Amino acid sequence: MFVTMVDDPTADLVINELHDRCVPVVRLDSGDFPATLSVAATITEAGIGGTLATPTRTADLSRVRSLYYRRPSGFAFPHIGEQDARFAVTQARYGLGGVLASLPGCLYVNHPHRIGDAEFKPSGLAAAVQCGFKVPDTLVTSDPTAARKFVEDHGPAIYKPLSTPLYRVDGVSCTVEVGEVTADQLDERVAGTAHLFQRLVDKVADARVTVIGDRVFPVGIDSGLLDWRTDYAKLSYGVVRPPDGIQAALKRYLAHFGLVFGAFDFAIDRDGAWWFLECNPSGQWAWLEPPTGLPMVSAMADLLERRPQ
Repeated sequence: MFVTMVDDPTADLVINELHDRCVPVVRLDSGDFPATLSVAATITEAGIGGTLATPTRTADLSRVRSLYYRRPSGFAFPHIGEQDARFAVTQARYGLGGVLASLPGCLYVNHPHRIGDAEFKPSGLAAAVQCGFKVPDTLVTSDPTAARKFVEDHGPAIYKPLSTPLYRVDGVSCTVEVGEVTADQLDERVAGTAHLFQRLVDKVADARVTVIGDRVFPVGIDSGLLDWRTDYAKLSYGVVRPPDGIQAALKRYLAHFGLVFGAFDFAIDRDGAWWFLECNPSGQWAWLEPPTGLPMVSAMADLLERRPQ
């Protein structure tokens, strides 16, 4: 079962691979509930059962082998009043969401509750330290004085959003970029919310390491950019070999959060050291297969099919 939005090329690739293997797939977007998605789940002494139906497929909830939780759209009830819509959204979230999170014997890639835990950046950075990664000195604060002192003491430093909701500028959806920051830029507006500041790694390259089950796919990214996500046209890729200890730390990190998939980002400094930046438990990865030849789609299909890896 795939839980994701309609426009998801990564899901398309894996579903096509599973279709070629004659593996049955049900794809749904939880945001389609209840308009074109319905659920009838039973919870008895025998456990959870019942069905979940889309316009073209019906899933037996007791027989779902695996669930790939990608990027579903949010619940929406535009046809009813604001107060009723708030009520309906919470019932959908805890009703349908609770059913999807409780499928018996199901392999989750990843479990939505574990994704939620791992998406907190401070939690991820603290876990990375415990797991043995090198982590740049970091400050999370709403105190302007503390922010200025950190930048003065650890500069050059960067600002990162703690989460990445879409930010609209002139009606256009944008991503808040990672950017270098100086102490004189930090004024009392810092007190308006929480911010993350981090020592800037003097890097020569980046690495994206995608872990799919027991398989590890490390890719070096050359760009010359502070934030390589800002201009994909400038990127070049190559398969790299992580330093000793990285693969063991990857496994410890995933086990800490109960994940079986993770997209890890590292900065590689001039001495060849790898610095942990973050792990996205729902990250993109399929665009890396064509330029590297790494069999990532096949590996994800193997994991979901529950083939031995």
